[in-house]
Amino acid sequence: MIRFIMSFFGGIFSVLTLGIGMMALTIGAVFWMYGRDLPSHESLAQYTPPTISRIYSGEGRIIDEFAQERRLFTPADEIPDLVKQAFISAEDKNFYQHQGYDPRGIAAAAIEAVRSGGRNVRGASTITQQVMKNFLLGGERRAERKIKEILLAARLEQTLSKEKILELYLNEIFLGQNSYGVTAAAQTYFNKSLAELAPHEAAFLASLPKAPSDYHPVRNKERVTDRRNFVLKEMYENGYIDQATYEQEVALPLRSVQNGDFEPFQKQLPPRDYFTDEIRRQLSRDFGEGEFFSGGFSVRATIEPDMQAEAADALRVALENYDRSLGVWRGTGKTIPADQLGSEADWRAALSKVSVARDVVREHVWHPAVVLEIGSNDARIGIEGVEEDADGHWIPAKDVQWARKLNKDGSLGRKAQVAGDLLEVGDVVLVREMTADADGSFIRWTLRQVPRVQGAFMAMDVNTGRVIAMQGGFSYQHSVFNRATQAKRQPGSSFKPFVYAAALDSGYSPATIVVDAPIEINTPQGVWRPKNASNEFYGPTPLRTGIERSRNLMTIRLAQEVGMDVVGRYAERFGVYDNMSRVLANALGSEETTLYQMVAAYAMFANGGERVEPTLVDRVQDRYGETVYRHDNRTCVDCFDRNIPAGRSPRITSDRERIMNAVTAYQLTSMMKGVVDRGTASRTVNLPVPTAGKTGTTNDAKDVWFVGFTSNIVAGCYIGYDQPQPMGRGASGGGMCGPVFQQFMLEAVKKYGGGAFKVPTECQFIKIDRFTGARLSDDASGENVVAECFREGEEPIFGIQFDGGWAMGSGFDLISPTGSTREVTTSTGKKAIVGPKASFGSLSSGGLY
Repeated sequence: MIRFIMSFFGGIFSVLTLGIGMMALTIGAVFWMYGRDLPSHESLAQYTPPTISRIYSGEGRIIDEFAQERRLFTPADEIPDLVKQAFISAEDKNFYQHQGYDPRGIAAAAIEAVRSGGRNVRGASTITQQVMKNFLLGGERRAERKIKEILLAARLEQTLSKEKILELYLNEIFLGQNSYGVTAAAQTYFNKSLAELAPHEAAFLASLPKAPSDYHPVRNKERVTDRRNFVLKEMYENGYIDQATYEQEVALPLRSVQNGDFEPFQKQLPPRDYFTDEIRRQLSRDFGEGEFFSGGFSVRATIEPDMQAEAADALRVALENYDRSLGVWRGTGKTIPADQLGSEADWRAALSKVSVARDVVREHVWHPAVVLEIGSNDARIGIEGVEEDADGHWIPAKDVQWARKLNKDGSLGRKAQVAGDLLEVGDVVLVREMTADADGSFIRWTLRQVPRVQGAFMAMDVNTGRVIAMQGGFSYQHSVFNRATQAKRQPGSSFKPFVYAAALDSGYSPATIVVDAPIEINTPQGVWRPKNASNEFYGPTPLRTGIERSRNLMTIRLAQEVGMDVVGRYAERFGVYDNMSRVLANALGSEETTLYQMVAAYAMFANGGERVEPTLVDRVQDRYGETVYRHDNRTCVDCFDRNIPAGRSPRITSDRERIMNAVTAYQLTSMMKGVVDRGTASRTVNLPVPTAGKTGTTNDAKDVWFVGFTSNIVAGCYIGYDQPQPMGRGASGGGMCGPVFQQFMLEAVKKYGGGAFKVPTECQFIKIDRFTGARLSDDASGENVVAECFREGEEPIFGIQFDGGWAMGSGFDLISPTGSTREVTTSTGKKAIVGPKASFGSLSSGGLY
């Protein structure tokens, strides 16, 4: 009997031993099989998570940020213990004891799954396992993934410290609202740094990894509060907070940015505009889009915020003035259905969802509004961000009497007399305050609209290329298309300085005579008969007057004489074009380019002929603080010399390429100064410092330009419809873009100053008559007398005329600026009569075919 019993139990023991052995072998075989092709975990030691790239102004203020995953990397030693403890309590309370996986947790999860019949299956993953899942494996719920997860977690624990593992986890984990990592989440939900978080706020963040989409602080407030309180209880039971703190924190209400308890972090940032978006575009091109959006770059922008605001305002003034002069009301084209206007809460909710420009400031902020009621004369409106008052907000009849309504069929209604002539209930409009100039007191609300006509403005330092302001349209939120860098437009007469530059460098002078007379040119499209804007002809005229008065016929003849190949090479050298077509029409600016390229090219006139590359970025640093790009590569020779004499600044040397002779640059600058002093820009540009520039107006005024500069700042403007169309007979570069330049540069001069243009030592000055080119005595004076710079050692030749084999022709009227003769004052104080015939320089009719 005993023998039988011993044999029976011996058999059971053998079976159990064999079973356990087989189970161990099976488990070992499974782990061996899945452990063969595991991804390498060693790369995590050098892992650099995708982080936000931020753009800073010169003062160090954040002005924009870009990221695909909004993450701010924070090293483990900078993450407060409170935050670590909250996540450990919520996710893995045995984190500091286990070796990568928690057998007790796995067993508890298995028992719960059996008890629930498979309905309640939880992962029981440790923080280390979650790191493996997030970085190397994936989120699918399969036994195979779990086995690999355990294997990798065990290996990782042997490779990295607990703090490093926790650093990876707390920076990588997704916590909802496009926030990755605890630092970004603290900013998103509380607008706080990690160090500023209270225990209940840290517990809220630790509640989110389980199911971020199911724990929204507004939609699931009660559920997320319960989860937060559970985490607080775990923190108390684990000894991380005391009982008094637990009771105090668990009693607090759930507060967050999303519930309106804190101001969003984004409110501290200015609205995104053309400047920072262009930085994004350029750096994505230079570094790659993926690297820019995930590389954690710190970008120091060249923008001057006060000048950017002035540029935006100056351009908007011109665009809105032109738009209102047309007298057409288009509105926003957006409406809100009547059934959503029943209560204030209803219309405010509906209005907040309407996509209209909210970034316009013209004297005052432009607010979106909705028409709530049409009265016999006035219209009542509800305004976003403005509280209702007892009387309501109204658009009075007198505010609409400037316009006619553009109907849906394209026709125009009658001139508005009352608000109902333009508006209907449910119309979404833009409004701003009208205030008294004297004391700023409120007068009324006034209707506004984003103009159809568009334009761009840009300003930069002529010596460094730093772009201090760039406005690519009326409103970035209305249209993100940057017309300063992306719009290809015909520069018109603003291109002429490059023709004159080619001529001056080819031996011509500002006093060279070129015929201003009719010409006909055979082209494949037929006979081309270019004209001056005045439709008049002025006969033999010096180059100076030709550019001051923007004479088209002179420019065509000059381009033909110099050669369009030479002109084209000059335009390409200055960066106006990459490959300019060699046709005569391009001498008048018919080939398209961008404002960005034109302003950069004019900077080289202003700085004496040295190459300068425009930049929107001073410096780019990577996530480690290493500089990966710096624009200014000039060398400061004695910046660290303590023995520099008082009153002398350090010497800065540059190896910039010279692309134009310094004398040529000064001659051209002097001639363009005449454009501002007495030429086509004289009525609208009048700064307290010497200023040079050139207007441009294309055929039918489809594009109007002005590009100008002082001794240190160059700025340019163009205005035109996105789909080019005539802007009317009164439109011109001087009349429309000149005021934009004037408004901006008045403030720029206050900030940056300005002075006389630098005169090259190789200049010798001879006085001439600017209408005839006649040489005058050194002491001659009069409105027609100008001192011209000639190259030293090159004495002008008299009595010789070059016509290129073509005479001026006859049968047309010549216009003389002041008649057939002019009176000047000589050095002796006597009066002398200067005749109309050219007697100085060379005569050229352009040699046209």
